[in-house]
Amino acid sequence: MGKAKKDKDIKTNAMRMLDSKHISYTVNTYDCEDFIDGVHIARMLGQSEDMSYKTLVTKGKSGGYFVFVLPVAKELDMKKAAKSVGEKSVEMVHVKDINTVTGYIRGGCSPLGMKKQFPTVVDESARELDTIIISGGRLGSQILLAPDDLVKACAGSFGDIVFKEDM
Repeated sequence: MGKAKKDKDIKTNAMRMLDSKHISYTVNTYDCEDFIDGVHIARMLGQSEDMSYKTLVTKGKSGGYFVFVLPVAKELDMKKAAKSVGEKSVEMVHVKDINTVTGYIRGGCSPLGMKKQFPTVVDESARELDTIIISGGRLGSQILLAPDDLVKACAGSFGDIVFKEDM
């Protein structure tokens, strides 16, 4: 366990979507039996937690689904998230419902290539980076790409969605 390896043999829906939009990206695969969390994966692979982004799926008060992409070590601010998509409130989709809603499993959920493209907000911290790391669409697979390319690919936007401690 641990060593990253390059592997483009197994295309996921997320990768096919990027290919169809002619967006350049790099694939990184690694051995992963059980998903723990993004922070553990970043540390295991010697990657920056600030560059590694997780995908969280929520359901709004209106019944619609919304996707939020934020650094793995940060927490989603539910009030800011709701405001960013024009909802009164949002709540996390239950783990058992992730596959039904997105087509992906927990730990392998990419903001790209879901069953349906939901409104997506990427935390504004991504703007400061040349490259971010997101799930490749299955356990043990990552996509490295420019934040602007991610937003373009998912027709998303940047927003202030991370919980910040009061200073």
